[in-house]
Amino acid sequence: MLRRGKLDRGVVEIVDTESLMLRDHLLRKIDTAVDWERLYEMVEPLYSEDNGRPGVDPVVLVKMVLIQHLYGLPSLRRTAEEVYLNAAYRWFLGYTLQEETPHFSTVSFHFRRRFTEDTVNQIFAWILEEVAQAGYLSLKAVFIDGTHIKASANTKKQVKAVIPETSKRYAKELMDEVNADRETHGKTSFGNDGEPPASPEKRQDNTSRKKLARRKKEKSRTVTRSVTDPDCGLFVKGEHKRQFAYEAHTACDENGFVLETVVTPGNVHDSAAFDDVYDKVTEAFPEIKTVVADSAYKTPHICKKVFDDDRCCPPLTSVHRR
Repeated sequence: MLRRGKLDRGVVEIVDTESLMLRDHLLRKIDTAVDWERLYEMVEPLYSEDNGRPGVDPVVLVKMVLIQHLYGLPSLRRTAEEVYLNAAYRWFLGYTLQEETPHFSTVSFHFRRRFTEDTVNQIFAWILEEVAQAGYLSLKAVFIDGTHIKASANTKKQVKAVIPETSKRYAKELMDEVNADRETHGKTSFGNDGEPPASPEKRQDNTSRKKLARRKKEKSRTVTRSVTDPDCGLFVKGEHKRQFAYEAHTACDENGFVLETVVTPGNVHDSAAFDDVYDKVTEAFPEIKTVVADSAYKTPHICKKVFDDDRCCPPLTSVHRR
């Protein structure tokens, strides 16, 4: 039998917010499994004890960011809207149906101004600690790779910028080895600029000094920079579409848990960011014995670095690919 006109709006009801939350909902499982009191211990030094207005509960702010990433919401603005409308999100945050939820700018301000990078790292380490205690981490091998993330920047709004050309990470290590070898053979070490020492018998005139100064002058290179988001980089690779992007260089275990990540502009090569990721993940988990990566990381410096630490670096075959 056809029914029409189901428009029960503006109806006053007395409801229990607990009854609106499904028993097997993911957020209910997370709320049961996590000890949120640990979070208060991490952020307590960032708040004043006797000054200022009462702030938004820091657990609520972290939970909102967690909701954003769990459900793929594109922005904090959209997340705040969904939290306002969704009864399950309100239950997870501990808000009633009529209570005003935090504005997106409040969440953004706290993560930009109050919560430091160290705070985020503490939360990340805490989550990994809980995963390890539950027996889910597998640290025999670590997989390192980079993933490009498209930036919200129009490629037509760009400018050319001249930036200093940074030296290779391994340049100092190489020069230290060269100098050690020269000292072993009774020779004078090179300077910090890599130039051979000047002969004491030969006196340089002003012209030579000017040429030497130009040669030592800091090198620079021209890059394409976004006007909208200057921190991203222009990603150009093969048949891929040219776009401004970031790259997340990530280390995972065999079960897919993220152990460490470093975010760079999209125009930074994988091998250039390897040292930062490798140093952090091996410092946190020294028991790692195998490092797996694709051909982008196949450089003499990376291979030497891994082998010198008594770790092996097998090629990434189709068996390892996910």
